[in-house]
Parts: sequence; structure tokens; C-alpha cells
Amino acid sequence: MNRLAGIALLLLAWAGEATAHSRGTSYSEWTIAGDGAQVQARVSQLELTRLQLDPAVTPDYAQRIAALLADNLQLWSQGGRCEPQAPVAQAGEDGWVLARWSVRCADRVEFAIRSTLFQAVAPSHLHFARAQLEGGPAVERVLTLAEPAFVLGAPPALAGSLWRYLSLGIGHILSGWDHLAFVLALILLATSLREVALLATGFTVAHSLTLAAAVLGWADARGDAVEALIGLSIALVAAENLWLRSGRERWLPAATALGLAALAVTGVTRLPFAVLAGLALFTACYFVLARAAARPLRLRIAVAFIFGLVHGFGFASALAPLRLPDERLAIGLLGFNSGVELGQLLVIAAAWPLLQLLAHRPRARLWAGDAASAGICALGTFWFVTRAFG
Repeated sequence: MNRLAGIALLLLAWAGEATAHSRGTSYSEWTIAGDGAQVQARVSQLELTRLQLDPAVTPDYAQRIAALLADNLQLWSQGGRCEPQAPVAQAGEDGWVLARWSVRCADRVEFAIRSTLFQAVAPSHLHFARAQLEGGPAVERVLTLAEPAFVLGAPPALAGSLWRYLSLGIGHILSGWDHLAFVLALILLATSLREVALLATGFTVAHSLTLAAAVLGWADARGDAVEALIGLSIALVAAENLWLRSGRERWLPAATALGLAALAVTGVTRLPFAVLAGLALFTACYFVLARAAARPLRLRIAVAFIFGLVHGFGFASALAPLRLPDERLAIGLLGFNSGVELGQLLVIAAAWPLLQLLAHRPRARLWAGDAASAGICALGTFWFVTRAFG
């Protein structure tokens, strides 16, 4: 086990690189009436560090962000670009900056919304724009470097909407390193495609339930808690892989449960006491059950389902802020969730043949499995700590 612990510690030191930005997101809402619009935009402070903007060291941080958003999120009409007026912004404790401003247009013909936000430093950035036309339905689009603008008018065709949300779901899973790490941790110990299918099914059913519940407004969860729990889910599954490979030594589950209990008692994180205390109890009970099982596949399916519920709320963070109209909720959910599943299948299709190749070289598979599990455990621990402590 010393070798595995050493690998994990080395990779934990490297894990800071994992905070390198993946695909970022921002949001805007446009209420268009008369010869202009009222605009509200939201962007994360983490995403803004791409532009060397940090609330701790940047003078006039909020005002600079307000000017930046008003300059890069634009409303156009046939008469040219509409003029932004009086942008103001405020940095919230949730890690996001909220900005508001108004725009005035030379005419009221053929409005269009354009985003140039982060194009120079983050070509993969996604901007979610929602517009409410006076006397008309709300419309929403995902703006990218390839499609930076859209003309306000009739809602898009059904096939176009479905493909747009499908591609959004694929992009979300393939750029979400934490979700990918969890899927890889689940299949590292699988011995057959049947096991992979069962684990993936448990994860899929669970995150589909909470994704739908969150987008439909039936359930809600604290975003900071969800992100921290996603990191912990990755660390726990990878730690279980290491524990099984090392002969099921008692110290690893004991240390994990006691660590979570200590965080709950001391109250030093942003997570509520009940959440951390429940996780400590869950961890202790799960490892006791896993120790008694010769091949704990059913337990792993159960844990894939339980943590899949948490990941579903994480997936919903990309779709719920759009506040899709009732008539497009079904299309949005179907397309986005199908995209997530396709992205997940692509990852499994790429990883499984590699694991099968290593199966003919037991020593290489052992080292590769140890290194991969240790690395995933380090990343999950890093994500949990940075997110739980804010």
C-alpha cells in the first residue's frame, strides 16, 4: 500500500493543474421592449481569472467586470449596435458576478444578440442567452465561437433545437473532467462489458432523475455543496479501487470516515454539519459492507446510483439557468440528457479496449490500474477540498 500512497501523494501535488479551466459558461437575460432592452448577465469569478481579473488584487473589480460584460454581450439592430448604458456589477459570495445594464437602439428592426465574451482566451466558452421579446415568447440559444450570434424571431425548428441541446450535452460531459474521472473510476475494476453496462446504467438512471427534477423545478440543491460532493464521490470510488487492490486494509476506510467526521465537527468547510456527518457514516458503513463481500458488484452499482443523483444536479447547472419555456422543456431535457449519455458512451468505448489490452499483461495492468486510481483519487480529493473550503 505504501507504493499506492506514494503515487497518490505525488499526483495530489500535481492536481493543482486540474484547476486549469475546462469549458466555461456564462449567462445573460434580455428583456426587450420599445427601442432597447434591460440586460442581466452572470459569469463566474473563476472564469474571469482567464482575463487576469481577481477580486483580491484587481482595482475597481466590479466596475471593470460590468464594463467588460456590457462591451462583449451586444444587442444589434439594422441600425447597428445598440448602445450600452450604466453597467453595474456586484460580486456575490457564491463565486459569481452579477451585472446589469440597459441598451438603446437606433431602430426596432431585426434585433440580434451577439457574444464575443472570452473568445480570445477561451474559444470553447459557452454563453447561454435568453431573450424575452415584447409581446412574444422567450427564446434561448447557446452562443459559441462558431455561432456567436442569433437573430431574434420565430423559435428554431424542432430538429435544430434537439441537435443544439444534444451537442451541448456531449460537450458538457467531454469537457467535465470531474464527471469523466468518476466514470473511469467506476470501470477500472470491471471485468466484463456486462459489469460496465450495469455500472453505467445505475449512474445514468440516477443522474437522469435529478437532472430532470432540477430543470423542471421540482428539486433544488446548493451549487457549492453539489460541486464538493462530486469531488468527494470521485475520491471515494477511486479510494475503494486502491483499497481492494491493497488487500482491504482497515486504515484507509477508517481514516476517510474519521476525516469526514472531523470536518463535520470542526465546521471549517462550507458544507453543512449534517451533510458531512452523513457522508462519514455512509463511508464507514459502505466499506464494512464491501469488506464482507467477495465481489461487491451490487454495492458498486448502488454507489454509482447514489452518487449519480449528485452528478445529476451538477449536469443541471448547465441547463437549469436557461429557464426553458414549457413548450421546449421536453426537447431540451431529451437532447441534453441524450448528449450526456452519448459522451459517456464515447469515453467507455475509448477506455474499455485499452483495459482489455492490458488484461493480457497482468503486471502492466496492475501498475496502470494503481496509477490511474491514485491519480483519480488525488484529483477527487483536490476538487473536494478546494470546493468545500470555497
